[in-house]
Amino acid sequence: MTDRPVVAEIEREYILSLLESGRRIDGRAFDEFREIKIKLNYVPKAEGSAYVTLGKTKVIAGVKAVVGTPFPDTPNEGVILVGAERSPIASPDFETGPPDPETIELARVTDRIIRESKFIEPESLVLVPGEKVWTLFIDLYALDHDGNLFDAASIAAISALASAKIPRAIIKEDGTVELDPDDLQPLKYTHIPASVTTVKIGEHHVVDPTLKEERVSSARLTVGYKDLNTIVSAQKGENGVFKFKEVLEIVRKGAVIADHVRSVIKEALNNYESE
Repeated sequence: MTDRPVVAEIEREYILSLLESGRRIDGRAFDEFREIKIKLNYVPKAEGSAYVTLGKTKVIAGVKAVVGTPFPDTPNEGVILVGAERSPIASPDFETGPPDPETIELARVTDRIIRESKFIEPESLVLVPGEKVWTLFIDLYALDHDGNLFDAASIAAISALASAKIPRAIIKEDGTVELDPDDLQPLKYTHIPASVTTVKIGEHHVVDPTLKEERVSSARLTVGYKDLNTIVSAQKGENGVFKFKEVLEIVRKGAVIADHVRSVIKEALNNYESE
């Protein structure tokens, strides 16, 4: 289990007693997300960006596209790299300096849902097979932490990518690449993935946990969905355990909840495109 601030036993018992009576500390249902708000093009100088609030949790994602070389084992695919920063501005529990294990985990979980769902078609990022490809850098910044950075980060990264536009690339006869900054092209995608994080408190499961709920939880499971019927990633956290039947139930309910998250992202994209 990661080091977490000590939670007063009275608060732990209070949250558990509420759950026993079918309630959460903020009044939500066990399977209910907090309100999601998405503001696109929040960083105008980035190729794509999104400012996401999930309740009081706030995350910014920015996308930068540069021409680079493919990885040797995937010569016909572009490159997508995700980095994250959790600074003290977001929480007094976070520290400056090199990324800690939790920050690395946040980046990797976000990277995995994007990569494994093939949200951005990797072949569409190829300019010269085996030689030149687009490399997409996705930077995540936690601005305010009130629980569930995992889903807030994935919503921000996916929204930023889906709204991003990159210069048209012109391949010259000598193999060099020339970019036309006046002809911006959207990235190609065919679906919107979404993740759902569930924590276990006592014998209860709640989605989109607040910070107080995270601190009293014994186990966490973040599941990434390509669509209603396809799981593309899963990350288990903390020392507690989920029984097999619990995992099946979490995954089943999560698919429906992910569809709601997906609809919010799509609505933000549609509103942005119509502006």
